[in-house]
This record gives sequence, structure tokens and C-alpha cells, in this order.
Amino acid sequence: MIAFRQLALQRGTRRLFEGADLVLHEGQKVGIVGANGAGKSSLFALIRGELGADAGSVDIAGGKRIAHMAQEVSAIERPLVEFVLDGDVTLRETEAALAEAQASGDAQREASLHGQIEALDGYTARSRAEQLLAGLGFAQADLYRPLAAFSGGWRMRVGLARTLFTPSEILLLDEPTNHLDLDALLWLEQWLTRYPGTLMLISHDRDFLDAVCDHILHIDQAQLMLYRGHYSAFERARAERLAQQQAAFEKQQARRAEIEGFVERFRAKATKARQAQSRLKMLERMESIAAARADSPFRFRLPCADKTSSPLLSLDQAALGYPDRTILDEVKVSILPGERIGLLGPNGAGKSTLIKTLIGDLPPLAGSRVPGDNLVVGYYAQHQLEHLDVTATPFMHVQRLSPTASDLSIRNFLGGFGFRGDDVFGDVSRFSGGEKARLALSLVAWEKPNLLLLDEPTNHLDLDMREALAEALAEYEGAVIIVSHDRHLLRASVDTFWRVVDGRVDPFDGDLDDYHQWLKSRETERRRDLKQEARQEKRPAEGGDRKAVRRAAAERREKMKPLRKQRDAAEKRLDKAQAALSALDARLADPAIYDAGRKEELAKLVREQGERQAEVEALESEWMAAEEALEALEAELIQAES
Repeated sequence: MIAFRQLALQRGTRRLFEGADLVLHEGQKVGIVGANGAGKSSLFALIRGELGADAGSVDIAGGKRIAHMAQEVSAIERPLVEFVLDGDVTLRETEAALAEAQASGDAQREASLHGQIEALDGYTARSRAEQLLAGLGFAQADLYRPLAAFSGGWRMRVGLARTLFTPSEILLLDEPTNHLDLDALLWLEQWLTRYPGTLMLISHDRDFLDAVCDHILHIDQAQLMLYRGHYSAFERARAERLAQQQAAFEKQQARRAEIEGFVERFRAKATKARQAQSRLKMLERMESIAAARADSPFRFRLPCADKTSSPLLSLDQAALGYPDRTILDEVKVSILPGERIGLLGPNGAGKSTLIKTLIGDLPPLAGSRVPGDNLVVGYYAQHQLEHLDVTATPFMHVQRLSPTASDLSIRNFLGGFGFRGDDVFGDVSRFSGGEKARLALSLVAWEKPNLLLLDEPTNHLDLDMREALAEALAEYEGAVIIVSHDRHLLRASVDTFWRVVDGRVDPFDGDLDDYHQWLKSRETERRRDLKQEARQEKRPAEGGDRKAVRRAAAERREKMKPLRKQRDAAEKRLDKAQAALSALDARLADPAIYDAGRKEELAKLVREQGERQAEVEALESEWMAAEEALEALEAELIQAES
């Protein structure tokens, strides 16, 4: 479907691709990874035709529609749903033509256009757009508000909804999870696994890549390398390749030293001169094997205040919110030194309100906030980047916090966050989002807090920096509270969870998988309650043919039987496939499988893993289709019986 033929591209003095060859097939879900600046976004621009290759070509099968995310969504007065519907240009053009036909009284043209709208699935378009927005966290009351009423992060969610709504066979998503909370991310995962086209996804979220992708495209040293399987399988395969590369490099270096020693010993001897010259030519011909480069460029620590208190901070029977409304009530929590807490809860449930109260920005409406004597709070907000001084340098930012700190201590500290050499004096206005995020995080760390509150700290951070943050949090001696959609970070950094929902803050007895199941059961209960309310509100039909109503209801029950069987059968097959996939993952987690003598076995396991993953996704889609059909029939049955 998409073929890169001897692709070469240079941007300025930087060579992004050279002689890259690759073919992506229809229906593949490909995660794209690589260092910042490796060319991930440029690859998308080549596919969209916004960039031209310096050499080679990008060939796309004819007639394939491409949908991609815009980098920004303007603050216009267009209502959210209308903006999403605008993503289907063909439907909008057909609707406009229909309006013209109706205005001119052209009945024949009008009938033809109604048929076209039906073929475009246009009569369900508005409900589909509303469902996309609801899945991405928008309340029903917000769906017809103007884009201008929302912040940049929320507008990006609307842009994502429009991209998903746009009809396509190729979907290009560049960091779609940056502005999502965990609930919306889990919804997006399920949507993308059901997407029938070819997906190309740039992301730094390893759990998201694992859940969605069946191939990983790694951009490294101007080459495109495609790995089969999800991100975890890619990491293992790449680690093996780097180990082999390092061994080959060391062997080559030993051979080079041997040849150079021979040349030095015998170059001056007439009887050995010819052999020495041949050895020199051998050195020239030897392929240069680069040493493996797997180490992260980031390594830093999060210092903690020398003094602490126990508890560090308490809220006692506190009502949290704003003068005109209470968001959370009867909140009673204490934070002890060294605790590691993750906040879970649906969007808008009050997580941000809780954090603002904990840091002291929002006083309780009732009850009390009791800080410890030695409390030092460090707070990293979602929008921390907006508070950086773009006219200053990283060095100046730190120096303003501690005017007496030595130049060397500041430079050493910033070096751990990737600002080395002259980078510490670079202009922040020219920094990428990732560089700004690293700087903002370093400023929080410099203050040596003993209570660290992190609100979506991994937005804009690449995989190396995310891993470095997880390692730093593991060594951090203070207390941590995290709100994040990055499940890898939560699993690595959090011991307990608090659930913020329905105006309450309570301990959650479970892990992230349990929370996912809780979300599903909560959604099921919500749908059941809506059906019950509809049944109670609907008056019994007066008159009419009761026998016909009962007969229709009986027919619907009969239709439900095969659907139930199909759903239950798919569920059983799904359980077996998931068990088989787990067994394959366990075998691939064994370090012994990566021994040099087991290459064929490893390749077979990776291939089986990909096939089993595809089977699981297909069965999930089958189960979901049957479940949705059953729900539709149940709703009809409730209406018929009420």
C-alpha cells in the first residue's frame, strides 16, 4: 500500500533518510519511533505530499484517502460537532447540494442526493460525531459550544475527533495522546484497534503502542527498519541486534589492531613490505561497524528536602471547589513521607481541583488543609511550559531561582536533563516542546521538594526521557502524587491509587487493569440506567394492536438468541487467544530466547505473537459487534414492552 523506494531526504544540514527501502501493507498498524529530530514528522509530510524527496520516491496505492491530525486547531466560533462533521468534505458538499436542490424545487435532484447521503452514512453522521467527542471526554452540554470557548489542549481533542471522523484508508496520528487523560486514552485505544485501515502512529507511550500496534517502524541512522510485533517485542529484538552489533564491533576492532600491529612491525622490511601494503588495503576495505548506542542521553536525580514532616500534608473533612459550586466533599486524606500515589478518575471528576487544593492555590470551602512544618511542594502542571520565559536561557531560569549557586553546579544539574555544553545558554524560544518540558521539570527538581505533584508530566517527553523520569522517581525519597495517562510511568512509580469520582476521593483497591474493568462496568451501568429511565418515562401505549406488539417483541427475542450465541462463542475464543498470547509473551520475556543459537526459534515466536495479536483484535471486534447489536435490540424491546 505504501512503498518507500531508495528514499533520501535532507533538511538543512541534517540527513534524515538515505537509501531507505520499506513497504507497508494494507491494514497494518505501525508505531513509529526514533530519537527527536530523526524524521518521524517529516515521514508523514512525505506521505501527505507536503515534502518532496531529494531522491527515491514514496508510492501510495491509488485512491487511498489519508486522514491526519492538524498541529493546531484555531479558536474559531464553530460549534464542536459542526467542526467534527466538517471532516467529511464529501458529505458536507452533498448536504450543500441538497439544500440548493430543495431551495430550487428540483425534486429529482433532491431524491438523488438523498441516496448519496444514505450511501455516505450521512444520516448517522451527527450521532457518530457526538460519540467521538463523548469518548474523548466532552460532556453532552459542551458539544454545541464554540471551539473558542476551550483551551488549546481541549481544541486538540476536537481536532483528533475530526481526524477520526474523516473517512480514510490511511490514518496518520502524531502524538495523539498528549492532551488526553487516562480514560480518554483507553477509549482511543479501543477505537484504533477497530480501525479497518492502515494506521501510522507516532507516540512515546509504550503501553499505548503495545495495545494498538502490530508493527514498529524504527527510524535510526537515516534508515527505516520495520519490526513485527508490538513495542515490547521491538525493544527485545533491538536489544538483541545491538548486542550482536557490539560483539561484531569488538571483533572488528581486535582484528584491526592485529592488522595495524603487523603493518607497524613489517612496513620497513623489504621482504614484508608487500604484505604490509596488502594489510593496509584490507583495513581500508573493512566495513566500519558502529559501536552499539543504546544508552539514554538523560540521567538525572530528583533531590529531596533535608527535613520532612509526618504527615506532610492533610485534608480534614474538606469541601473542595469554587465559591459557586462544590466539586469534592468530605475529603479526608493524609500524605506521608515516601508515599507514591496515583490519581484515577473520569475527566472533570475533580482531580485538578484536588491538586490545586493540595498545593495551596485553592483554599477549601469547608474543613481544613493542614501542611506539615517542613513541607516543600514541587508542582509540575500540564501547562507548565506556558510559564517559561522564552526570552531567557535554561541557565538563567535556574540562576533566578538560586542567584548564589555556582555556574558549575547549575551546568552539571542541567546536563542531567539533556542540556549540555552551549545548550544551557540556548534561547528557550527556539526549543521544541520536549526541550521545554525537560526544562520545566528541571526547575521543579531544583527546588528540592519533599512532596512532588506531577500533572501529566510525560506530555512532550520522548521515550528516553520518560524512562529517565521513571528511574529518577524510583530513587526519589519524597512523596509523589501523579496524574498521568502514561501507564508505564504509573506502574513504575506508584504504589497506591486514589479514585476521584462522584464528588468523593477514596482509596482504590486495585491496579490499572482493575481500573479499566471498573470503567467498563461503570459505562454498562450508565447505559442500563438510561434505558430504565426511558422505560419509566414512556407511557403505556393506549389502544393499538397488543398482539402485534407482543409478536414483534417475540421476534426481537428470537433475533437476540443467535447474537448471544455469537457473542458468547467469540468471548470463549477470545479468552483462549489471550491466554495463548500471554504464554507467547512469557516465552519472549525469557532472556535465554535471545541467545545467538536460537534465532530461528525467536523469529518463529515473534511471528506467532504477531499472528495471535491480530487474532485477538479480530475476536475483540467480533465480540464488540455482537454486543452492540444486542444492545440495539434490547433498546427496541424495552420500547415495545413499555
